[in-house]
Amino acid sequence: MGSAEISEQQLIIYSHIITYGNAADTSITQDIRDEIETMWNEPATPVKIDGEWYVVQFRITAEWSPLLTDIDIFQNTDPRNNYFRIEKFARDNISFVDGLGCNTGYFLLENLYKGSTTAAHEYGHTLGLEHPDDLDLRGKGVPGIMYPRGTLVDAQYQYEPDKPAGVKGGTMHPMYRRVLADDIRQLRLHKLSYTNGKAILGDFTSLWHPDHAEGDVE
Repeated sequence: MGSAEISEQQLIIYSHIITYGNAADTSITQDIRDEIETMWNEPATPVKIDGEWYVVQFRITAEWSPLLTDIDIFQNTDPRNNYFRIEKFARDNISFVDGLGCNTGYFLLENLYKGSTTAAHEYGHTLGLEHPDDLDLRGKGVPGIMYPRGTLVDAQYQYEPDKPAGVKGGTMHPMYRRVLADDIRQLRLHKLSYTNGKAILGDFTSLWHPDHAEGDVE
């Protein structure tokens, strides 16, 4: 989730990442921030709004908030704020967010190594992007950021390039995903409702997540 603001010849998407949980700290929070901002700014894609062209830019800030409470999240009214619990254990062994166009989720620590692209992928979901329908990218080059694990890709983008497509090791390694111009276009930023050059991208889910290691408490 974030706020979209027109400034001169730019359309700036502002998002603030707030982390909590037993595996969260300042360092991992900064890594998440850096990955999201760097990857989503790579395309520098122009969009046309009301007859004018603007280059889309992302401004991501972040903080570790160890004392965060469920009330803090529930009462939040700032569309820039996104809340992610980080833990060493997650049910189903996967990171997730709470829907398309949301502001909350749960990250598995082992998914967040540098270059993993997990944070940038999940951020795309918070902005409203789905996984593509066609998961066979063979012959189509670099996978976009929203392709999930298990996608079929050219051999050089697999976990193990020498493996046949589809077998263990023969699917997309997430580290090869990139934010492409088409990912920016899929945000449909020209369709947002702007007031005085500002609009909201996404919606409030406002869910506080307990630690999955403590039992089935959600």
